[in-house]
Amino acid sequence: MPNIVFLSAAHSHTKGFLKAVSEKPDCNLVAIWDDMPERGQRFAKECDTEWTDNLEATISRDDVDGFIVCAENTRHLPLLKAAIPSGKPIFCEKPFTTTTAEAIEAVGLAREHGTVVHMGYFQPFSADLQGVITKVASGDLGNITHARYRNAHHAAYGHWFDSPDLAWFADPELAGGGAFMDMGTHAVHLLRTILGPVQSAFATISNVSGIYSDVDDNGLALLRFKNGALGTIEASWVQTGGLSGLEITGSEGTLFQHPDQGFVTAAPGKEVETVAKGDEKPTRVDRLVAAIEGKISQEELQNDLASAADAVAIMEACYQSNKMGGWVDVAVI
Repeated sequence: MPNIVFLSAAHSHTKGFLKAVSEKPDCNLVAIWDDMPERGQRFAKECDTEWTDNLEATISRDDVDGFIVCAENTRHLPLLKAAIPSGKPIFCEKPFTTTTAEAIEAVGLAREHGTVVHMGYFQPFSADLQGVITKVASGDLGNITHARYRNAHHAAYGHWFDSPDLAWFADPELAGGGAFMDMGTHAVHLLRTILGPVQSAFATISNVSGIYSDVDDNGLALLRFKNGALGTIEASWVQTGGLSGLEITGSEGTLFQHPDQGFVTAAPGKEVETVAKGDEKPTRVDRLVAAIEGKISQEELQNDLASAADAVAIMEACYQSNKMGGWVDVAVI
């Protein structure tokens, strides 16, 4: 039974991850480390577990099998630097880091110590998206020319981050960005996973609501993939309706999300066809446990890390583009 330690309880998904650990018969929560005593003690009491503020002692415990990092975005790297040398698998909430330089440092450490590190991305691992990935890779769509993905909700209008626990989402020093950092990273990661590395990015990112005005709440980016395809991503906290989803167009047809039929393909003069689902893969807490138990191949885990690190570089290029007003090359990690 893997023993899990949480490193920080800052993220909004902490409660869900704690619940997932508690409900797994093959998983055990042994401690919560948090640099904010009131928050850490509160979560520990709710879960009937230990709270500690001694990071070094917590990471060096012999009875710990893996870590879940739920810290503020810009505080991921210090915790990763502390935990990676242990060699024990780590599940880090997304984004991996908020700068390319930090991602390079963390990836280097992970490779040096042979430590599994995966992030809180989940879209590519569903049965639906595994089917999409297989369909695109098959070549049935022909030469992929463009794709788009919207990942958005109404967090700003809903005042989701008004509580003291979550106020850091609107603090650029702790979040590294706003809605585009929070939601855009999912969109970037998904398209990067399906279509491969990105060469350059152009973006416009701003705050349109006046709520959480220190950070952005809406953004749109164009991505030039190395395979020649052009991608569009939208991310926001001000989406009050409409359809989110994925669309990929090639010379032989287009794949998109039908509101009633799931993912389908269509082409001029052809009937709409449903995309077969693939095999669902474990994500987040389940993925951590599977990694601890050696149930995921090293190749797959290394591909995970590469995509998550590339997502950081793409996001950085998008934010730089917004400042500069032009296309920005994506750094190679």
